[in-house]
Amino acid sequence: MSSIQNNSSNQSPMKFVIMISVVAAIGGLLFGYDTAVIAGAIGSIQTKFDLSPALTGWAASSAIWGCIIGVVFAGYLSDKFGRKKVLILSAILFALSAIGSSIPNNLTQFVMARMIGGIGVGIASMLSPMYISEIAPAKIRGTLVTLYQLAIVLGINLIYFINLKISSSGTEQWNIDTGWRIMLGSEVIPALLFLILLLFIPESPRWLASKGKIDEATTILNKLNGEAKAISLLQEINDSFLEEKGNLKELFQPGLRMAIIVGMFLALFSQITGINAIIYYAPEIFKSVGYGTDSAMFQTVIIGVVNTLFTFVAIAYIDKLGRRTLLLWGISGMIICLGGVGFMFYLELSSGPWLLLFILGFIASFAMSLGPIPWVLIAEIFPNKIRGVAMSISILMVWLGVVLITQLTPMLLDGIGGAFTFWVFMANAIILLIFTFRMIPETKGKTLEEIGHSWHKK
Repeated sequence: MSSIQNNSSNQSPMKFVIMISVVAAIGGLLFGYDTAVIAGAIGSIQTKFDLSPALTGWAASSAIWGCIIGVVFAGYLSDKFGRKKVLILSAILFALSAIGSSIPNNLTQFVMARMIGGIGVGIASMLSPMYISEIAPAKIRGTLVTLYQLAIVLGINLIYFINLKISSSGTEQWNIDTGWRIMLGSEVIPALLFLILLLFIPESPRWLASKGKIDEATTILNKLNGEAKAISLLQEINDSFLEEKGNLKELFQPGLRMAIIVGMFLALFSQITGINAIIYYAPEIFKSVGYGTDSAMFQTVIIGVVNTLFTFVAIAYIDKLGRRTLLLWGISGMIICLGGVGFMFYLELSSGPWLLLFILGFIASFAMSLGPIPWVLIAEIFPNKIRGVAMSISILMVWLGVVLITQLTPMLLDGIGGAFTFWVFMANAIILLIFTFRMIPETKGKTLEEIGHSWHKK
């Protein structure tokens, strides 16, 4: 059987790196696909199983709780068994969930299947960017890890169109009986593609080196970087192991303590500055200020397109301008636009074009900065020996932030109104801007070992 690894001898190192990074990024596509597929199916599921509002919420959010479980264990499992093996496990869980959630006879069966998929999402949300960061050369690492965020956005947009196509293929009753099952079952196709392609990528050379498998690590580093660079890089990796204790206590000691603070802070604030409030509730926000259902849905599609286009801005500039610069500019744009959205609600001018323009400005600012960059930085800033567990702790904050905003946004909109809701998000963004300016270092162009070593100097 031929493989990406075996065929790499006929390819330049750069082409090889890009190929396996794209494979790993498919985990992001499944992340987006799995978390967004429920949007088109939940109405029919509610009718099919005669669910109360509380049970409908449980059905819709069950995958998120699976994500939390997945990310908690992903770090330990990947440090013990390897990045590749645990990514393969996530692909299997995606496929099992797709099948299981398409054939349930009751809510309990459905929730169990969705939680299995959520565990896969949690694993992929940590391991895909980490794997890419560990195999990518320093000069293009930011660009390649950003492919993961692009894949998430593409997965969301893809399933929106698939849901629309399926829902328009039959009557309302057909959708209640069958349509939602096809929507959820369709994920088995990208899941199996991910599984098959993962069989042909190499293990992370940094993980291999950490387990003393130096010959295997050297072979892969040669393919990724060329022989001359591989020798010096392997020495740098081995030297880093001498500095690192490899236990969790190390993260909370002076120096590295700041790395875990940066990781957790970025992860949490990437969610509580309002992105999911807009992504999940945009149609209801637009309808609440006078737009019709069709117009609201069309504007939601525009949001998806802008999100995708400005992710390419991040891909183009993250390794040129740097992570910190893009964050500062992007968060500043988010603050202006969140303030504008709030004023549109406060001045009761939200039925005009300005509301949409401010929301699109927010999405564009987020997509070029706070969307991809936390994934990049969290995958870069931790030492080799404890990167898995440290990333688990940080990305756990992503999912806790998702739960928090998903639950609180409807309550805030109802309780304090649109203006003050978006001003709360703006205040969070201001806090993040100050934190970024004072605490977040620039990491572009540095090897993972150089970044890890830099914390010890602080």
